Amino acid sequence: MSVEERLNDVLSRIRNAEAGANRAMGSVCLVAVSKTFDAEAIRPVIEAGQRVFGENRVQEAQGKWPELRAETPGIELHLIGPLQSNKAADAVAIFDVIETVDREKIARAVAAEIVRQNKPVRLYVQVNTGLEPQKAGIAPDETVAFVALCREMIGIPIEGLMCIPPADENPGPHFALLAKLAARCGLTKVSMGMSGDFEAAVQFGATSVRVGSAIFGTR
Repeated sequence: MSVEERLNDVLSRIRNAEAGANRAMGSVCLVAVSKTFDAEAIRPVIEAGQRVFGENRVQEAQGKWPELRAETPGIELHLIGPLQSNKAADAVAIFDVIETVDREKIARAVAAEIVRQNKPVRLYVQVNTGLEPQKAGIAPDETVAFVALCREMIGIPIEGLMCIPPADENPGPHFALLAKLAARCGLTKVSMGMSGDFEAAVQFGATSVRVGSAIFGTR
């Protein structure tokens, strides 16, 4: 299959999952995860009509997206990897959405840069639903209070929650937990689901899914 055929297959599977969950067609946004792929590999996906992309690292995104964005207007770029506070300025400059806010230091650094650069950036809180020590994200039982802190004390709007379930567990309970936490926070956006489980994520209420290898192939 070509990249265009793989993209269309993923989009079709998302639409079928929406229908199966009695959700409106188009209610789930596809974030095409282009991390580790160069501009030449990304261009065909853009040419096929995809406009929303995800990257794991600020520096990698800086190396390829300014050129790609100059070629094609309307690109929306998501940071889906861990963010260090010393990269907050660069992240705010290049990304439209940061999905990995997970501690107060990061929230304050991003908030300061949003003001300094006068650039609105949409923000998600990453939740470590599996409490994995090697993985970023705030603990589930701290999520509601952290979202309130971001909104009320730091003054940044949180748009939604994001999670990456443990690789060796059924993702369903993790998706259900994230959706429940989002509802408790009064949030309507949940970013969850990847190449192997995005259809299940749609069933549990994902509003965006992050799909890489099913579109771009293996890295």
